[in-house]
Amino acid sequence: MTAPKALDTPMKPPGIFNPAYRAATLGILLVVTLIAFEGMSVGVVMPSIADELNALDLYGISFSAFLIASLFMNVVAGLWSDRRGYPAPFLAGVVLFAAGMALAGAASNAGMFLLARVVQGLGGGAAIVALYVMIARVYPMDIRPKAFAAISAAWVVPAMVGPSVAGFVGDTWGWRYVFYGIVPLVVPALVMLVPALRMGSEHEAEPATGPRSRPVAMTLAATATAGGAGLLLYGVDGLHRDAMPAALESAAGLALVVFGLYRLLPPGALLLRRGLPTTVLMRGFFSASFFGVNSFIPLALQEVKEFDTTSAGIALTTGALGWSAGAYLQARHSTEAHKRIRLGAGCVTAGILVSLLSVLPGVTGWVAVPAWIIAGLGMGYGITTVNVTALKQSPLNEQGANSAALSVSDQFGSALSVGIGGALVNVIGHAPSQIATGFLVISGLMAAIAFSGTLLAGRTR
Repeated sequence: MTAPKALDTPMKPPGIFNPAYRAATLGILLVVTLIAFEGMSVGVVMPSIADELNALDLYGISFSAFLIASLFMNVVAGLWSDRRGYPAPFLAGVVLFAAGMALAGAASNAGMFLLARVVQGLGGGAAIVALYVMIARVYPMDIRPKAFAAISAAWVVPAMVGPSVAGFVGDTWGWRYVFYGIVPLVVPALVMLVPALRMGSEHEAEPATGPRSRPVAMTLAATATAGGAGLLLYGVDGLHRDAMPAALESAAGLALVVFGLYRLLPPGALLLRRGLPTTVLMRGFFSASFFGVNSFIPLALQEVKEFDTTSAGIALTTGALGWSAGAYLQARHSTEAHKRIRLGAGCVTAGILVSLLSVLPGVTGWVAVPAWIIAGLGMGYGITTVNVTALKQSPLNEQGANSAALSVSDQFGSALSVGIGGALVNVIGHAPSQIATGFLVISGLMAAIAFSGTLLAGRTR
């Protein structure tokens, strides 16, 4: 008696490099590698950018601008993918991403650089959501964990060479060439993706009919969430300058965020209902805690421990390697998903707490290396399980919407934590000792968020 076929995909031979899937897999991995080089490189040279453009007070918002733009595009690309398929948003995202990189390299002031980060975010948001939908439509359910593990593994080479290369290029020729150097990678990526994007599922989804399938309503919700997040962070950053107007801006931004997220996330997500709602929200807990610290590690090591750009990037390298190892392990463990999510969140909590030591007097900054291996391991193990579980819990015709919701949760959590972290740095001060204090406060808050994830993991069942 033959095994029954999966309900949402046809039965196909296993293995992501099987001839049936090889083109899609190579195309996906090439684009992820491109995005990974950007992620690993920009974080390392951001302190140099802030110094040259006289924009240390915009350090946090430079990351948040990318994330907020990605959040908006997550929703648009998810709707686009559900209605018209994933190829067009995927290709459009790659082109926009490259255009943003070129614009960042040419930036002559902080405003132009922030605009470039927005364009990069729009491109990255479209590409990532379309990529998730591609995985859900192309690969059978039983090998999707391998596909997500391969995506994490695609970060290995950029993680190994990206920070060092970015640091060397930044120290030798300047940070602008870090951005310019990534742009040519778009050409082979597009060449590879043309045949890869022609393939699709033999069983295409019927159009969704739920509230998250309405383009106008969802676009307005995405606009409210992105705009509200920006207003909220702007208000929080201004609290130390003019408290009353900043408090009103923050309150208005929070109201817009709640209005938008209520419509963008699965019903019950804001109430932490069991199953898919909490699974999607868990992505935000992971990303907020990890990236809320990750973005400030290079700044802390360079300003407090006087590391050069290349050395400061090594901690980010180890975090990405740990992430890849965690993703590899989760693809081979059959433990219940909520237990894997809890273990991953626990590792992130532990890694953040150990990283606190790296800015203390008399303690070497190299403590950040083992700390970020642990945190990265937790991210790879936990967040990859979240992705696989959410797709498993999703009907076929809502995979685009739920892929977008995962990214919205991810980007909003990251944008909020990094933006608040930047505001704390501005409030506490920019002197080395003050940056050390700010890093301690930021890390403490993010450790609390990660620990909350361990407590809530059981609600993903």
